[in-house]
Amino acid sequence: MTKRIRRPSDTGLSRRQLLKATGSTAALLAAAKLNFPAGAFAQDAGPEVKGAKLGFIALSDAGPLFVAKDKGLFAKYGMPDVDVQKQASWGTTRDNLVLGSEGNGIDGAHILTPMPYLISAGKVTQNNQPTPMYILARLNLDAQCISVAKEYADLKVGADASVLKAAFEKKKAEGKSAKVAMTFPGGTHDLWVRYWLAAGGIDPDKDVETITVPPPQMVANMKVGTMDAFCVGEPWPGQLVHQGIGYTAVNTGEIWSKHPEKSLGMRAAWVDKNPKAAKAILMAIMEAQQWADKMENKEELATIMGKRQWINCPVEDIADRAKGKFDYGNAGKVVENSPHIMKYWRDHASYPFQSHDLWFMTEDIRWGKYEAGFDSKALIAKVNREDLWKDAAKTLGVASSDIPASTSRGKETFFDGKVFDPENPAAYLKSLAIKRVEV
Repeated sequence: MTKRIRRPSDTGLSRRQLLKATGSTAALLAAAKLNFPAGAFAQDAGPEVKGAKLGFIALSDAGPLFVAKDKGLFAKYGMPDVDVQKQASWGTTRDNLVLGSEGNGIDGAHILTPMPYLISAGKVTQNNQPTPMYILARLNLDAQCISVAKEYADLKVGADASVLKAAFEKKKAEGKSAKVAMTFPGGTHDLWVRYWLAAGGIDPDKDVETITVPPPQMVANMKVGTMDAFCVGEPWPGQLVHQGIGYTAVNTGEIWSKHPEKSLGMRAAWVDKNPKAAKAILMAIMEAQQWADKMENKEELATIMGKRQWINCPVEDIADRAKGKFDYGNAGKVVENSPHIMKYWRDHASYPFQSHDLWFMTEDIRWGKYEAGFDSKALIAKVNREDLWKDAAKTLGVASSDIPASTSRGKETFFDGKVFDPENPAAYLKSLAIKRVEV
């Protein structure tokens, strides 16, 4: 005969007696919980899965992913099996995101901010098949560079690209083409170098030939004369200077101060299926961004980034610029404590402003990546998940002053005086002399 288990109400036990009786059990549970990260002990409280596959390109702005992995932050938030995998190029990153981890690809990545939009819209995928993506966070602001070959040393090229116009025209007249390299068509580096050239009166589609080169191959390609200029993130511009092959013309922060750069992008299907795991990844990366932004951690950060499994380059090629010291490699130009140092957290670096995504999309309309009149705001509403960022920030206990009140940073002013008003992208497009779209 089965004995009936009496409930506390049946026994007449008071709440205090019950708490006393169960105290030892509660203590056991509390002790167990301490040994399991982020509430993973309670199955329903922790992430749905313990891991994810995240891609990265060997660049300093992937630093938060390296720090989160090396310092056990993914494990801290209940995701010990996050696999951070090196990708050969941005094209490979795109292909692996389309495959997803089920197809032996990846679930998310350190990525050029325009790419989740181009992939979601099917603009850069096979057979134009869209793969819905989300942007969960921005990874950094500033500190990409446009570099020029040593043969242009006498021109002392800086923010004003117009000094190259005659040299490029001369090359064209001799039957050669001036080649300018970027990392992915429609990506950030493509847009920085196009903006810079066009502001100097050089048409990036007619006066030069733009070529695509993966970031880690930029220096070697300039060494053998493949290109005249390139745009890429650190540490490759710094390495170029150290090797005496070329020099930095301009830090992209000089083109647009505190500009957005890379993002944490993830497949929408994966995030929708694993919302708690996505939040855990986000929290780990946000904590890593805060750590990476502290000046006292920059030397260790450079050491971590230089490791073979990450960037795989000498720490001295990374350290100075990581700390804000920029030797431009030409005419003795050295800037100490540059305001255009790579920012991982300060100045709302981690928050994905929708207004910034709108600028990238507007520039991609400018150069013909999207058709004129494309509904950018509708796509941004689907891809930009700043709501998830804010939720993670609140759980992390981020100060309210570090959580933007608006999804727009407002009007942005560029080095040539152009102003982008997110309320009127058409007026901005209209103000640009060189473009592939009629406004």
